[in-house]
Amino acid sequence: MFFCWLTVTLFAAEKALAQRPLIDIRIDSAAILVGEQTEIHLTVTTDKGKEVLIPIPNDTLMAGVEVLKISEPDSSLIENNKLVIKQDVLITSFDSALYLLPPFKVIDRNDTVYSGQVALKVSTFPVDTDHPEEFNDIKTIWKAPFVFSDYYPVIFGTLIALLVICIIGYIVQRLKQKKSLIPFRKEEPKLLPHEQAIKELDEIKQQKLWQQGRNKEYYTQLTDVLRNYIVERFGINAMEMTSAEILEMLRNEEEANPVYANLRDMLELSDFVKFAKWHPLPDENERSLQNAYLFVNRTIPVIQEVVTEEVPEAPDDQNTEAK
Repeated sequence: MFFCWLTVTLFAAEKALAQRPLIDIRIDSAAILVGEQTEIHLTVTTDKGKEVLIPIPNDTLMAGVEVLKISEPDSSLIENNKLVIKQDVLITSFDSALYLLPPFKVIDRNDTVYSGQVALKVSTFPVDTDHPEEFNDIKTIWKAPFVFSDYYPVIFGTLIALLVICIIGYIVQRLKQKKSLIPFRKEEPKLLPHEQAIKELDEIKQQKLWQQGRNKEYYTQLTDVLRNYIVERFGINAMEMTSAEILEMLRNEEEANPVYANLRDMLELSDFVKFAKWHPLPDENERSLQNAYLFVNRTIPVIQEVVTEEVPEAPDDQNTEAK
């Protein structure tokens, strides 16, 4: 009877012990220098579905030992329907001493389970007081290397400021002069039809096209100049007409009669060159340019000036006799 009672008691005790959570701690380094850091790793094993609480101080683990960071709990299931919870605590100390860290605890409803304790030794930097001549003085300030990109804000800021100042100065100057803020380019005065034609003929003469064997291009430019001149001078749409149609329209123009034959010879020769691939003689090329000059110069409109005659006043003695 006693044996049965002892067996039941031991089984119940074992079952109750198995159901309690287990907590284990491990420290990365048990000896550090002042200001260095080390990490404590907590591992809690409990039954699946059981709620447990692991209270960890947020700022001070104990006098002289500070808590820097507490990681989030990491849970995982293992065999026998057990749950393993892992959590890390980063600590440091600025006072040299040998610390016996307090145990961590796990609260399981009304039951509390404590971990073991670990020691932490915090040492200062070793100083050889027997040889003070070997002490090093405070190091001088290091000069940072030159990095051009560090000055980008200053450079671009200065350039933008100068640009803004120039724009403001320009606006003030234009307003003082009562001028438009946007300067407009003045167009060159348009030449008269005969002046424009003479200018273009001079350019053709300078190009020396027919001397280079470019006869078709030479006569094409000559006829284009004359066609444009005829449009502006006589109001005839010569750009859309054939040579024969142009000559027919100019036949009735009195001012063109003296040089009508010169124009006809030049246009007919031009058609032969452009359409029949005719190769004119050098004197024919020269004569065509002269005929173009002659046609323009002889058809320049004559501007008649109106002269106002002043009536002389009668002498004073005649006015007196008339009275």
